[in-house]
Amino acid sequence: MQDINQVWKSYAVAKNPALREQLIVEYAPLVKLVAGRLLMHVGQYVDFEDLTSYGIFGLIDAIDKYNPDKGIKFETYASIRIRGAIIDNIRKLDWVPRSLRAKNKQLEQVFAELMTELGREPADDEIAEKLAIPLEEARELIRKSSVVSLVSLDDYLEQNADANLFYITHSNSDSPENTIEIMETRQALADAIDQLSDKEKKVITLYYFEELTLKEIGAVLGVSESRISQIHTKAVLSLKAKMANHVNLQRQG
Repeated sequence: MQDINQVWKSYAVAKNPALREQLIVEYAPLVKLVAGRLLMHVGQYVDFEDLTSYGIFGLIDAIDKYNPDKGIKFETYASIRIRGAIIDNIRKLDWVPRSLRAKNKQLEQVFAELMTELGREPADDEIAEKLAIPLEEARELIRKSSVVSLVSLDDYLEQNADANLFYITHSNSDSPENTIEIMETRQALADAIDQLSDKEKKVITLYYFEELTLKEIGAVLGVSESRISQIHTKAVLSLKAKMANHVNLQRQG
């Protein structure tokens, strides 16, 4: 087999199907890695084989659209495309129970209201009081909502796979207005992450940037996977509330 760099060079010139097949085989393990991480959240609803089949389409799309001149590693770019393809297909399945979706929406609304009222992230007991439910029931809702929150954060992280909030690139087709908006959104999200608690920042960083599973993060931080899931949910709720405020301010401006 040719050196992978040489395969990329040849494929960039010829777009030969045989070369594309070589690239698919070379990076297929990346699909399994991304699918495996998402399986932690949706395993009771979707099979691993289904996730990998969705991811392959993302990999092929990444291979066809990758531009090495933009200075981004292919693995980074492809992971975004693969993850996006899997989540897009999961959304189409409408796999989140309606009852959980409704409760999660209520949780998001209450969380945002409390953040506005308190000027900080609300504690579990404050959320429970606002929802008029027992503390343990509120904690269980936060834990169960982690799978919905996972998709929700990706709404922000994957708005544009070519100009991802964390891996921004520029093309000739980007208008100055779009470029400025992307940069402002990226900065707003970075600021929102910076305002999270230290533990929440670690979870977000380890999960979305270091690509650890929730179980692995739990081992690193010395807490249970369930607790990490809860921290992840609250971090995402906080980010969503701050980003919604950012969007509202943009519209007003």
